[in-house]
Amino acid sequence: MSQSITKILNTVVLAILLQACGSSTTVAFNPAVPNPYKVKAEDFDKPVKDKLLTGAEQVDLYVPYLKGKRVGMVVNQTSIIGKETTIDSLLKLGVNIVKIFGPEHGFRGNASNGTHVDDEVDAKTGIKVISLYGKNSIPTKAHLADVDIMIFDIQDVGVRFYTYINTLQHVMEACAANNKEVLILDRPNPNGFYIDGPVLDPKYKSGIGLKPIPAVHGLTVGEYAQMLNGENWLDNKLKCKIKIIKVANYTHDTPYELPVNPSPNLNTPQSILLYPTTCLFEGTYLNYGRGTQFPFTIVGAPALKGKYSFSFTPVSLKGMSESPLFMNQVCYGIDLRNYDTNIFRKTKQINLAWIIELYKNSPNKADFFNSSLSKQMGTIEKLIGVGDFRKQIIAGVSEKEIRASWEPGLSKYKTMRKKYLLYP
Repeated sequence: MSQSITKILNTVVLAILLQACGSSTTVAFNPAVPNPYKVKAEDFDKPVKDKLLTGAEQVDLYVPYLKGKRVGMVVNQTSIIGKETTIDSLLKLGVNIVKIFGPEHGFRGNASNGTHVDDEVDAKTGIKVISLYGKNSIPTKAHLADVDIMIFDIQDVGVRFYTYINTLQHVMEACAANNKEVLILDRPNPNGFYIDGPVLDPKYKSGIGLKPIPAVHGLTVGEYAQMLNGENWLDNKLKCKIKIIKVANYTHDTPYELPVNPSPNLNTPQSILLYPTTCLFEGTYLNYGRGTQFPFTIVGAPALKGKYSFSFTPVSLKGMSESPLFMNQVCYGIDLRNYDTNIFRKTKQINLAWIIELYKNSPNKADFFNSSLSKQMGTIEKLIGVGDFRKQIIAGVSEKEIRASWEPGLSKYKTMRKKYLLYP
């Protein structure tokens, strides 16, 4: 390593250490330090300072901090630097990674939703992989015994019922209890441009919703980590020591198309933007595209024949939906694959019109909210987060009135959220 590079890295280390006071530290992009990773090959000729760079890509800001430390990593297939996995990149840079922790869908992201994932040894690196979506959802004291610092680097999609923020909470609780620091490599929130939905009522707390935040929470993972600490939401009101490497050149209004699918059934930009709305159909008897290549962008059921001309036939798809509702049956319903998702940017709201319409057009309304028919993740109450929504749809309450019932909780949350923002 040249003396000039060594001098730069020493400067970075000093800057980080000077900022490392208190329980939470955020580190911003430093354009004066060269970064060897590029977001896209076609962007190579652009100045680094003009690019959106994820926390992981800014290796100059955190690799020196990891020197001499035994590192655990909470990662999955979205954890990348350029075209390499974050793990492969950091191993090449000499980081001592001793353990990997994998969330729902597994470390490689190839397990179906809700599928139990076992511990294993990663074939490529030989590193032990602990599943946080199997017999353990929280790292144990034994898991952390040989870990000095934990890195959390997972792409989220900004929705309460997407389980990666629950994994973050569990990791922070375990690390706080065992005096371990968490380094968060922040990533953009593709749905971070709005906040909507009712705030979760604690009585509907579940594996798809742990804290009183709205369905669309408008936070990056780093911002949510600050909220968990700041609102005393960790078990026993523990405080986790966190350091956040911020996304460079990012605002909540910055459009962001994910370079890697965050999970098997969020496989297109369209599905990610529709997800806050169409995932509500997990609380109904309808198939919402599972068993097709278009999950969360199409919705229907055999019983809607004659009501809609659009149709699709779910089949078993390994790693996506192996036993989908209405498998091998023709379903009729709505096709949202060409829906203009820019509307969400204009309205700043999830779309309730579709669930209202499909309920009205369902011949057997008594089964509409019977999610047990399809053995899906949860009831509509767990998904939407409140107890009135089912009753409101059945009673024909207008969308305007439904939204009014979300207040004042939603407005109070928006005010509280401002305390934890890292980006405009």
